[in-house]
Amino acid sequence: MLGYSWKRCRLSLKDKRNQDQFDKQKVDLEQLEELHKSGYIDLYYGDASHFGLTPCVPYAWQHKDKPTLLPAAKGQSLSVFGLMTSCCKFYSQSFEGTLNSDAVIGIFDEFVKTITKRTIAVIDNAPIHKSRKFMAKIQEWKEQNLLIYFLPAYSPELNLIEILWRFIKYQWLPFEAYRNFRNLKEQLNIVLSQIGSKYDINFY
Repeated sequence: MLGYSWKRCRLSLKDKRNQDQFDKQKVDLEQLEELHKSGYIDLYYGDASHFGLTPCVPYAWQHKDKPTLLPAAKGQSLSVFGLMTSCCKFYSQSFEGTLNSDAVIGIFDEFVKTITKRTIAVIDNAPIHKSRKFMAKIQEWKEQNLLIYFLPAYSPELNLIEILWRFIKYQWLPFEAYRNFRNLKEQLNIVLSQIGSKYDINFY
């Protein structure tokens, strides 16, 4: 009615970023994607996401006399660092609690052993990605054919893996996953292990 619709409001960082830099690197990534599609390189989008016992979409079919109640658990969470291509080839590691720079370095040290051609990993400017320890590893990974590409600040739209995290949280994790921490770990691992097969996103 009058051009309005009832929709979920979205957070935006557009007013904080350098739009010229955003536009330039958007073009860069489009060109890298063409090289990826042609088989010249592999292009991965990397980032961490956190999963706790509070559902992102706390809605479910419930009987009026027997509402579904979830435990108000705090303090337990899972962190997943993932690397994903636009064709949903996926690599990840999960940790209880939060991630630090040492953990991310360890993930990249393991990931670089799996690559078979020149590979570019697109990541944001999170402090764990810009620590002295992490930056000191970049040349070593480059010598192993893994290049790190930093996105401009406040530009999550350029990182495709952000879409993956939304699919997992809002669509793929079943409601039962949030009943307890054990369920969450089991259900999340099931989803992560089947990304690219049962769970897939068509970015094209």
